Formats: sequence, C-alpha cells, structure tokens
Amino acid sequence: MTNFTRPTIIRRARVIDKILAVKYGPKSLVRRSEPTSELICTILSQNTNDINRDKAFAGLRRRFPSWRDVAGARPNEIAKAIKVGGLSKIKSARIKNILSQIAEKSSDLTLSFLESMPDNEIWDYLISFKGVGPKTASCVLLFSLGRHAMPVDTHVHRVGRRLGLIPEKLNPEKAHHWFLQLNLPLNIYQLHINMIWHGRQLCRPRNPKCPPCPLKKMCLYYRQNPPQEKGREIKRLVI
Repeated sequence: MTNFTRPTIIRRARVIDKILAVKYGPKSLVRRSEPTSELICTILSQNTNDINRDKAFAGLRRRFPSWRDVAGARPNEIAKAIKVGGLSKIKSARIKNILSQIAEKSSDLTLSFLESMPDNEIWDYLISFKGVGPKTASCVLLFSLGRHAMPVDTHVHRVGRRLGLIPEKLNPEKAHHWFLQLNLPLNIYQLHINMIWHGRQLCRPRNPKCPPCPLKKMCLYYRQNPPQEKGREIKRLVI
C-alpha cells in the first residue's frame, strides 16, 4: 500500500468524506459535554461498553453533584459509584488523580481554559495525565472542543489504512497523533462517524463487501484484492 503526501491525503479525504456523506448521510457536531465531563466519561468507557459507561457516569454524578465533590471523595466511594463500568478501583484512582491535577489550573475544575489553547498544547496537557491515552485525548478534542482530532477505533484504523488516509504501518495509537498533525480541513466529526459506519456495514475485517462499495475505485486494499465482477475490470480512481 502507498503512503501519500499531506496534499494528496487532503484531496483523498475530501472525496472520501463526500462519498460517505452521500452513503450514510451528513453529520453535524453537537458538542456532547464540557471538557471535564467528556474526559471523565471517556475514562469510564475504557474496557467496557457504552451502556455501562453511561450508567457509571450517571452513578458518579448522582453520588457527587460537582467535580469538586468527586475530587474531595475517597477513592473507594468513587469506586462504588462507578462499579457498573468495571475496573472501578483503577478508574476511581485515575479520576481522583486527574481532578487534582486539573485543580492546579482551574478552581472550578471545568477545563474551560483549554478553549484558548492550540490543538497540540491541549493534546500534550491531556496526555500528561496518567491513564489518558491518545484515544481519550482525541475524544475530548473532537467531541467537546470541536477540534480537528480523529478518535481512531478499529473501524477508523482499518478503513483509513485501506483508503490511504493512514500509513500502512501506523498502529491505532500513533494514528491519533498522525491525524492531529494532518489537521484535515474538513468536517472531521462527519468523516469519523461515517468511517465507523462504513467499517461496520461494508469495509469489514474479513470478507469486506467490495462490489457494492462506493469507494472501491480509490481503495488501496481493493487494488491488491480485486474480486471478479461479472468478468470485467473496474477502472480505478487515483487521487
């Protein structure tokens, strides 16, 4: 597979974004929550599903109405509130530690000061927290701050590599910073959501549904593994 230059990736990303928006519909970012809530919620999502994550977050907010209350609570009290999300002892310690670090910069623990910082500085600040990795940092940047960051799950990584948006040998963790540095000038939220849909519906890990795929003409994977379609060759689109 080919590793493209940034201008080429931008051109490809724009075409891919338009095609996926036609296939799965346009998407508009509605910021899910303020940065501290997004950060804590993403930590609670680690090693669990969305349903249990949401239950754990709701349990935390019921027990502790403010982040100051959480910061002042004992770890075992926090763990009880988020037990449904799993790994409660580990997550409670991480949450308490992170809130204590945020308190050094923000008396109300809101992380509102991130709004005035450039993407790379926000990234470095979030990554400095123990237990916060590239995906968590990317989620806060995109979903809460509306920045050009791409949370890379298994679908985004697979689809991105096959379409040439992510270098072939780049693992998911490094792909987060790759997208941050690319700073793609388009609706990253829309591309992110639609790449996930595409990975679930057509671009599957095994036996991908290439024939009906609207992106097959520019797919690097398809070039290497072209199925026969009624005995004729399909012209590839190179961008």
